[in-house]
Amino acid sequence: MTAPDEIPQTDPAGARELAARGALLLDVREPEEWRAGHIEGAFHAPLGDLDPARFDRDRTVVAICRSGNRSATAAAALAGAGVDARNLAGGMKAWAAAGLPFAGEDGEPGTVA
Repeated sequence: MTAPDEIPQTDPAGARELAARGALLLDVREPEEWRAGHIEGAFHAPLGDLDPARFDRDRTVVAICRSGNRSATAAAALAGAGVDARNLAGGMKAWAAAGLPFAGEDGEPGTVA
């Protein structure tokens, strides 16, 4: 199995570029965190429910959480299943600090819970 610290990292700008080229943004935070604010177009699968076998091995996946720790674990599990997985270094905290857009479930500007 791939160790979380062996997973390629990307910064928010890199994650946005990967998504523009077809990568899947995978948010592995808990439902209340997702509702508070998430990236438009991201797929939500809490880490505890993650099934790496359900992901396309031909599509890059960028895993996202609040700070980058849980998403590194998710990306390692995906990589172990043969998926080209990356971790968003710094998670949603870094995304928000970079001034990139994300919204709450109500469509209003999001918060990082």
